Amino acid sequence: MVEEKELTRPRTGRMLAGICAGVAKHFGVSVILVRFICVLLGLFLAVIPGALLYFILTIFIPEEPNKFKR
Repeated sequence: MVEEKELTRPRTGRMLAGICAGVAKHFGVSVILVRFICVLLGLFLAVIPGALLYFILTIFIPEEPNKFKR
């Protein structure tokens, strides 16, 4: 049986809000690759829409639960 992974923003290993780290973890790829693709898309498409998309994803992708909180 395949375990479904939920897309969340990790609490560790992130640079800004953890969107790239969360996407990389969800799809099982390198976080460096995801960050590189995000930078390339931002440079070639436009910086403002990319920043707006990042901000929207920060709102809608939940942060992973705290493992130590009861």
